[in-house]
Amino acid sequence: MTNTVAETTDVHSGQERDKTRRVNRHGQRVTSLLVPRTLIWPALTVAIILTQIPFLATIYFSTQQWNLLRPDQRGFVGLSNYAQVFQSGELMAAVQATALITGMSVFLSLVFGMILALLLDREFFGRALARTLLITPFLVMPAAATLAWKWNLMDGNFGLFRWLSQELGLPVIQWSTDVPIAAVIIVLTWQFMPLMMLLILAGLQSQNREVLEAAAVDGAGAIRIFFTMTLPHLRQYIEIGVLLGAILLIASFDPIAILTGGSGGTKTLPVLLYEKAFRALEVGQAAAFGVVTVAITIVFATLLLRTVFRIFSEQGVR
Repeated sequence: MTNTVAETTDVHSGQERDKTRRVNRHGQRVTSLLVPRTLIWPALTVAIILTQIPFLATIYFSTQQWNLLRPDQRGFVGLSNYAQVFQSGELMAAVQATALITGMSVFLSLVFGMILALLLDREFFGRALARTLLITPFLVMPAAATLAWKWNLMDGNFGLFRWLSQELGLPVIQWSTDVPIAAVIIVLTWQFMPLMMLLILAGLQSQNREVLEAAAVDGAGAIRIFFTMTLPHLRQYIEIGVLLGAILLIASFDPIAILTGGSGGTKTLPVLLYEKAFRALEVGQAAAFGVVTVAITIVFATLLLRTVFRIFSEQGVR
């Protein structure tokens, strides 16, 4: 009987302590989150002003018939601009070009970035200098880098690739006209490879070295360790790299405009939007294309990220 009373007393006292903790935790949570949320509001307000208000203005312009050559004939047309976007046939061609160029560029950037990250993860003389030089392509302005690629490397008359082709006895390739898609993919891969390299290198350096050494002592080879231990560890870093790379590459405009001008199957969504806005001067149709481009970008990035998740899930990584 005495034990029963003691147990009942302990239960009640435990419940009182839990209740006190919940009340204390609740009070601390409200107090601690009040100041951070207050500090976020100025930055959030600026972000809304700079992003959402222009987007709402774009939606409004997309409902207008507005050509800059005929500014006096402006008027409300409802969703007719969107109907022209989907009926013109230009949208699907631009979506296919965007998907091809973005997908190949992200894949190649990821592959070569992982190779460079694995090499830089080892100790060797001059590693700090090598890291700095390999990051440089991501820091160069896209327009300047593309001009250097177009005239110094890919030019069919005086470029370095022409000289190499002649020295090796290979046919000279006019990159901007013969293989425009390959030329754009090469430049974009070179530009975004450092981003993938940095993300994967951060993942490699966060890996537990003792576990890798233990696996090597147990007889596991380098290839087996990479596919069974290192690659699953890099899952989150690869997912972030794929998502960021896809979002950034979808909006790429300078390399395509400078190298090919959108010819040869390289007219992506940003290039098509530029033509509608600054060549045809159709503000209403350009705004409709812009709204559709934003929607397609969100859907494309979401599907791409889910595909990466599915691949790792099927491999049993999760």
